[in-house]
Amino acid sequence: MAHQNLLTSGLRASVARTPHKLAIKSDSGTRTYSELADRIDAIKCMARHRWKLNAGDVVALISPNCIEYFEYISALAEVGVAVATVNYRLSALEVQDIILDSGAKLIVYHQSCDALVPDGLERQRIDSPIPVADGFVDAKISEETVFAIPYTSGTTGKPKGVMISHRSRVMTFSGLAAEYPCFSSDCYFLAIAPLCHGAGFAFGYAPLHFGGTVEILPQFDAEQVILKLAEGKADGIFMVPAHFQAIFSLDKEILESVRETHSLKSIISNASALPQPLKKDIVELFGADLLNETYGSTEAGIVTNLKPKYQMRKLNCVGTPFVASEVSLRDESGQEVSVDTPGELFSRGPALFTGYWNNPVATAEAISDGWVSVGDIAKRDSEGHLYIVDRKKDMIISGGINVYPREIENVLIEHPCIIECAVFGIRDLKWGESIHAAIVISEEVSAEKLAAWLRNNIAGFKLPKHYHFVDVLPRNATGKILKRTLVEEFSVGQ
Repeated sequence: MAHQNLLTSGLRASVARTPHKLAIKSDSGTRTYSELADRIDAIKCMARHRWKLNAGDVVALISPNCIEYFEYISALAEVGVAVATVNYRLSALEVQDIILDSGAKLIVYHQSCDALVPDGLERQRIDSPIPVADGFVDAKISEETVFAIPYTSGTTGKPKGVMISHRSRVMTFSGLAAEYPCFSSDCYFLAIAPLCHGAGFAFGYAPLHFGGTVEILPQFDAEQVILKLAEGKADGIFMVPAHFQAIFSLDKEILESVRETHSLKSIISNASALPQPLKKDIVELFGADLLNETYGSTEAGIVTNLKPKYQMRKLNCVGTPFVASEVSLRDESGQEVSVDTPGELFSRGPALFTGYWNNPVATAEAISDGWVSVGDIAKRDSEGHLYIVDRKKDMIISGGINVYPREIENVLIEHPCIIECAVFGIRDLKWGESIHAAIVISEEVSAEKLAAWLRNNIAGFKLPKHYHFVDVLPRNATGKILKRTLVEEFSVGQ
């Protein structure tokens, strides 16, 4: 039988090669590769004998980061059970909707998430004692078997379950090793992003695939992250823009503690656009040869990467196609657009999702002849670098002209008084849609001054007609800004 690229293939190889090596560390304990394998085998036995789970079944997992998170997903993956990785920051009603949609037969949960677990389903606390395995449990699975069903963040509608196969994730691991020098058997990775997210899991699990060591933080704490990096152990770290913003709000003395002592080989950012001023801060503190900004989605995996040497030269850029991936920018008729012309971004590569769980209509809308689109608009420069213009659904049509909010946001965020901002359109009888901006400021600034700032950098028809100064921007459980909430809030009285 041909070798199968399974989620745990690399981990199992490391068990045989370096059984006594430290695999995972967290505040609650450690696991060597041998100990990790024993725990995985024990959970597999429980899956078959106690919970009567079979290949094709689904288990819901609700938990913050912990060692057991990896153990349960690994074990269930080896018996062909898909894990719906539920965001523990969601409301009980949102969690219930996802569990119903997934058809989960068992809920594995952390004690802190007890209130999120609906009644009527078998449950297992993630830190409960696991009996010693009484033998291996083999399952007939292939690399195309779905091992995880993370749910989309629902920024534009109801969350959808994204089916991820063993092969998809293993190919992602291979791409990470080719692109970033922080993934090998000798590397130590600091995992701080939630493991319930596609990227958080992929970057956190990759060290185990290669036989390295991963340290898991149960939740993000900016000062703790800096102190960990200052220890000089970590070769790599993955964070989202909100993490970086929190870090650079720390006292300068704390930040300076890491400048000369960190041992990072790569810093990776993902999930949303990294504002250019924040990039400058990261490069200045950690060094000019570390920062990578990726663009991707749960469905497509990593689509592009902007390498360190381009961070200060290619402004607001997401780089070139990721390892073994292709990108196509198309107009509404499906034709490839020319240089510097916005088009819908389609991608294909070895890490694509299988489809949406129990949603063939949405799957057909997203996948066309092997190409995937999640509705993002991008353009390509003459050197082949890509720039995300905006979400297709976020585009504003004002006075018959297409306006991309992200272009306006990129200029606004450069203003020294602005912490963060969101630009969106609201229905308008005269213009079709009028342009609005919601802004969080660090010090007083007038709408007139912001308009003058923008006027020096963008065309007059792109200027917001309304500025809303707010204390915070609404976000979903993954930290993404909810523009639909802003539209609903500021549409009142329009």
